[in-house]
Amino acid sequence: MSELQAERPAPAEEIAPPRRGGPSAWIGRQLREPYLQLLASQLLTGGVALAANVLMVRSLSPTGRGEVALMLQVVYLATQVLLLGTERSFLANYHAVAPAAAVRAYARLLVVPYGLALGGAAVFAVVVPQRLDPGTAIIALLACYAIVESTSLATRSIAVAVGRVRDFLYCRVIEAVLLLAMLVALYVARVSHPGVWIVAYLLAGAAPTIVYVIVWLRLPVSPGATPVRPGQNRKVRQEGLALFPAALSNMAMLRVDRLALPALASTSALGLYASVATMTELLAWPLRAYADSRLGRWRASHRAGGLRTRPIMLAAVVYSLVVAPIMAAGIYFLIVPVFGEQYAPAKAVVVPLVAAAGLYAVSRVSLGLLIAKGHSGLVSAAEISGFVVSFAAYLLLIPPFGILGAAYGSLLGYGACLMFAVVTSRLVGNRATVAAAEDVEEVEEVRAP
Repeated sequence: MSELQAERPAPAEEIAPPRRGGPSAWIGRQLREPYLQLLASQLLTGGVALAANVLMVRSLSPTGRGEVALMLQVVYLATQVLLLGTERSFLANYHAVAPAAAVRAYARLLVVPYGLALGGAAVFAVVVPQRLDPGTAIIALLACYAIVESTSLATRSIAVAVGRVRDFLYCRVIEAVLLLAMLVALYVARVSHPGVWIVAYLLAGAAPTIVYVIVWLRLPVSPGATPVRPGQNRKVRQEGLALFPAALSNMAMLRVDRLALPALASTSALGLYASVATMTELLAWPLRAYADSRLGRWRASHRAGGLRTRPIMLAAVVYSLVVAPIMAAGIYFLIVPVFGEQYAPAKAVVVPLVAAAGLYAVSRVSLGLLIAKGHSGLVSAAEISGFVVSFAAYLLLIPPFGILGAAYGSLLGYGACLMFAVVTSRLVGNRATVAAAEDVEEVEEVRAP
């Protein structure tokens, strides 16, 4: 710059270096980072989940709290079936398209699964045995909430793909305010029916999601938006199906403990267990948000041959080692003051559940790196191995040890998933260049007329 200025005098405003704006400007730029906005939305959700947990354990018996937890687990598993693994494949294939085009594309992906879900719920209500029938109203409630929850997850992928993460954060803020208001009202009214608490979740999630979908559909197309190619949804579905075993196994690995406890122990045991597990899950959310927001960047770096995985994994390990002991101590000493004396037995599962959450958090980064390298099949294998180990451990450990058996089953399952991911990452590391070349060839094939 100095040589050019010496040859041609320039106005003072051109010579002066750009103003950086000080610390406040730097903070503003960081707050606009998609990763931090995703993390903020997850932390907000976690804070609301913690508050909801406190309100429910103060209003419901351990059995009632267990019934709410059971219904939530059914919904969370159903959402993965409805999405069929498309959350990450949509991110990879619809980067920088117009918001309205992205909404319509994802809607076409979900029409058939939603129709089948409603039809399946109707059939289940008719043919379910009397002893297993929760009632038509509960079946309809769970089906509707599963559709709302899967749509909410789809809007997360849309927001990241089209660069509207701030909108998604605002949507989650509105949802959090609505949910807290309704849950506080239920707490004040001493409502003890578990189904009514699920209705609050459904309404709070549906209202802002519908509003923002309508807003995105009405946004104009920017000149720089990437056009949608014919057959793009087909590729999203194909890649989604390749990742579907991973998504389903991951959700099952996370939730099957809460499905196994009522069957192998009791709903009261589930209520004790869920009161702690709901909080320990928060440990993994920052690393999961980081991995999701960096997936596209990691894939680009891998194709260019510059993806350095070791510093990324080291940072994830350091995070878990630092945060896990702090979280364990906080949860352990707050259980009785916050939840009440009847939840004191839950203190026994704090340490194994926090350790399991730390392993799970690191595995999210390791699996994200595998996806960036194009090894979706290995990701599914890792998630399946974790689920198989955890499920076998639940069957063996829950009958004799109750909630402590479920906690150690989670620890074993998450550890198996992480070990598989780390080992396979090392084994396929020397094939990175080949995988990158195959990715480039696929892109060229798609672009070819």
